[in-house]
Amino acid sequence: MYATRRSRLRDHVTAAGTAAALVTRPANVRYLAAAAPRGSALLLGKREDILFCAGPPEDRPYEGRPDDNLRVHVLAPNATGAGVGTGIGTGDAAVAAADLAVAQAADSLAVEEHHLTVTRHRAIASVAPGLRLGDLGGAVEQLRVVKDEEEISCLRIGAEIADQALGELLESILVGRTERHLALELERRLVDHGADGPAFPTSVATGPNSGRRGHRPTDRRVEEGDFLTVCLGATYRGYRCEIGRTFVIGTSPADWQIELYDLVFAAQRAGRESLAPGAAYRDVDRAARQVLDSAGYAEALPPLTGHGVGLEIDEDPQLAPAAMGKLDACVPVTVEPGVHLPGRGGVRIDDTLVVRPEADGGPELLTITTKELLAL
Repeated sequence: MYATRRSRLRDHVTAAGTAAALVTRPANVRYLAAAAPRGSALLLGKREDILFCAGPPEDRPYEGRPDDNLRVHVLAPNATGAGVGTGIGTGDAAVAAADLAVAQAADSLAVEEHHLTVTRHRAIASVAPGLRLGDLGGAVEQLRVVKDEEEISCLRIGAEIADQALGELLESILVGRTERHLALELERRLVDHGADGPAFPTSVATGPNSGRRGHRPTDRRVEEGDFLTVCLGATYRGYRCEIGRTFVIGTSPADWQIELYDLVFAAQRAGRESLAPGAAYRDVDRAARQVLDSAGYAEALPPLTGHGVGLEIDEDPQLAPAAMGKLDACVPVTVEPGVHLPGRGGVRIDDTLVVRPEADGGPELLTITTKELLAL
């Protein structure tokens, strides 16, 4: 599988007229090599592919082990420079990889300019002055957009773990507990159920904080009558998913809470139902956005209503008003509209789904915790 991925990237590089490629962005290295030890870099060379590491890959199952078909080169500690063409001339994996590319008689090298610092780019140019450097751009990120079934399986298990953690929280006493305490408990439960860890910092928002996208938990305590918004995600074997739900605490919801919740739920449902192979990114965003816009909440809407997930929690595609492109089958995305009313609070509903054709049942919902407005 990993060799096939590298072969696809090599075809792209060759078509662009470049002899070799250097991949340094950790998620991209992991996608192509099965593992991305700290400080590693992957060289797709003229003769062979090599993973350069600052030290031996640690035996941690959730971090993965390098592909058996890939040679791993562990750099000597405190290497200080042995000259061009040796392949071991530096303690920096990217620079060492460029050095070896020269030894393999490559005359050009595509690098991830969007990830390399200026300092590392200069170091590569210095150690390999005869190497023509080009930009690999987002070639690997584009390969990552469509997931294979093994990747989707990891996302599915991660979603099950997140659902379990959230379900257990809902069965506990919430009034009087702080946002921060609830967030920490959720993250502990994720690990208890088999996650590598949280997919991103867990967000718990109550009362006037509820409905805020990316809210950082505070010491505010849960009170009767509050909206409670929870957004969490699990990482499983490197793959990240997310779920977001909004509840009412303690009593029957007020009329304004029911009205706002029903509106956001309708927007989220419209976005989910528009997911199909061939659907334009901006059309999915529009489907969800126009429900809220028509109700007068245009200024309260977030800049996007969803995004891709995978080895990173925020990947392409972006479901936004100006986004260009169309969905493919087997692309996992979130649909997460929300409205926050300053001083009052708000609602967010967030699911992770996989785009599937209608013949296969339509979009596959991975996060299945109820979206009914529960009074806890």
